[in-house]
Amino acid sequence: MLNDFSMDCPMYIACGYTDLRRGIDGLAGIIQEQFRLDPFNDTLFLFCGKRSDRIKALYWEGDGFVLLYKRLESGSFQWPRTPEEARLITQQQYRWLMEGLSIEQPKAHSKIAGLNIV
Repeated sequence: MLNDFSMDCPMYIACGYTDLRRGIDGLAGIIQEQFRLDPFNDTLFLFCGKRSDRIKALYWEGDGFVLLYKRLESGSFQWPRTPEEARLITQQQYRWLMEGLSIEQPKAHSKIAGLNIV
């Protein structure tokens, strides 16, 4: 389900460690109080625990929250550990994360904007 999440919406990862014993209300509280973001927007929020082999995702569907939980059977997620930061990621970074890669791929080609032909 999470690997195939193809909604065209903003995606945030909660960097650092999150206590994954928290449920919908606890995670929505982190979004609202710690990150000063609105959990009731069309936004996917991702959280990772210390073990890095499981994540929770919180998404508001307009009439209620969807809470998704994924535990890897082997391997781990390459999760940024800068504490107390919510980081906006792109669709590509999300795919990299779900594939077990770091969201920072130094060899990936970056998009270039604002060029002019002289």
